[in-house]
Amino acid sequence: MPSLPPLSRRDFLARTGTGLPLLGLAGVLADEAEAGAPNSSVSGPHFPAKAKRVIHIFCNGGPSQVDTFDPKPELSKYHGKPLPVELKTERRTGNAFGSPFTFAKYGESGLDASELFAKTAAAAADDLCVIRSTYANQPNHEPSFLLMNTGESRLPRPAMGSWVTYGLGSENRNLPGFLVLCPNGYPTTGAANWRSAFLPGSLQGSYVDTRHREIEKLVANSKPTLPDDAQRRQLEFLQAMNAEHAAERRDPRLEARIESFELAYRMQADAADAFDITREPQHVQAAYGCERKEGGIQSRQLLIARRLVERGVRFVQVYQDAGQPWDHHDNLERGHRRLAGQLDQPLAALLTDLRQRGLLEETLVLWSGEFGRTPVVEMPVAGVNGGTKTGRDHNHYGFTTFLAGGGTRGGYVHGRTDEFGFKAIEDRVHVHDLHATMLHLLGFDHKRLTYRYAGRDFRLTDVHGHVVEELIA
Repeated sequence: MPSLPPLSRRDFLARTGTGLPLLGLAGVLADEAEAGAPNSSVSGPHFPAKAKRVIHIFCNGGPSQVDTFDPKPELSKYHGKPLPVELKTERRTGNAFGSPFTFAKYGESGLDASELFAKTAAAAADDLCVIRSTYANQPNHEPSFLLMNTGESRLPRPAMGSWVTYGLGSENRNLPGFLVLCPNGYPTTGAANWRSAFLPGSLQGSYVDTRHREIEKLVANSKPTLPDDAQRRQLEFLQAMNAEHAAERRDPRLEARIESFELAYRMQADAADAFDITREPQHVQAAYGCERKEGGIQSRQLLIARRLVERGVRFVQVYQDAGQPWDHHDNLERGHRRLAGQLDQPLAALLTDLRQRGLLEETLVLWSGEFGRTPVVEMPVAGVNGGTKTGRDHNHYGFTTFLAGGGTRGGYVHGRTDEFGFKAIEDRVHVHDLHATMLHLLGFDHKRLTYRYAGRDFRLTDVHGHVVEELIA
């Protein structure tokens, strides 16, 4: 092939406008990620897997454990009074704050859940594996976001979705292996929550702003602007330019970008179908609550998540709302009730839907925040709350997460916090342990799923973590 004229790829795209889909998505044309190699060196799971894919429902901001799945009668007895123990909290806190929500038992297992998640518990109590003893490292959002999402609280590392896709590859060549659904912009620490860091750039999460209903807005440029044969020729020409550019530089990041162009082209066949929930029967849309005025975004997100894993996407992460998180330093009762009201119905529908379709056995559902909240009221702090004394501060010492499906032990409660719900004191599960267990369910020894970078073998769990066998069926 003759030498091409000196024209940068940036100039070429600017002048021709190929109309390739999703060029703005983080995972398709990732920012200059520090990819170590264009392809995964992992040949597959280390042992037979129970799960093949993951849906992470991330309640960003920190939902309160004592108001959701960890009832504390003793705390209610002390409501409005000083607790008989001293608590080390991030900010100044005051008297006991008993939960304003009622709890009940659900399912054959008698699982405890508050009224906030009554529909989820009624539909799937015996599928839930509730971990009441999760703990993290710090009470600040930024490091705790990174720890939950990347296994490292200080510097951005590859996201767990990137690690999962690195290990398992893709089941659908026409969709990204790792998708992030988040309305209203980026959450705390932004794209660092789903970047691939030093893993190949093609493994980075693809961000979708789910405020939009119209497919053309939800998945930008999903409709080709040229006839297929013309666009194919244009893409081939662009690929030829990229190949020559890459051959001169031998930079793995370029290989990842070249792959992303091919993926973008292929996505025009599947993206619109995967994200178009109007193709679902009306009774399915109604079960998720897709037409609700309050909470409709959550309903659509979780239905899209089911459609994505059904089509072979390995890791789908669903955020509540970047602009209105569970971070209720004030008016916790009103705030938690509103957000849970948005999530409870579609979460119940998702677990039921996955079970009925035979997908729950191979789909691991993880529900978590980045930490929990204090059992005592937060005192007024300028710039943090309005001084109503009706909220809770951050608490990383003990909080609740739950798993469902994917080979987990349903109808089971693991671990315990103290009698007031502040600190995990029995069968404690660090976030690293949660990651190690997740990888085990996907067929990987977390100590062996590594990537060599800068002279060191890195892994999701760093040098920590152990598999919590009690969580596995």
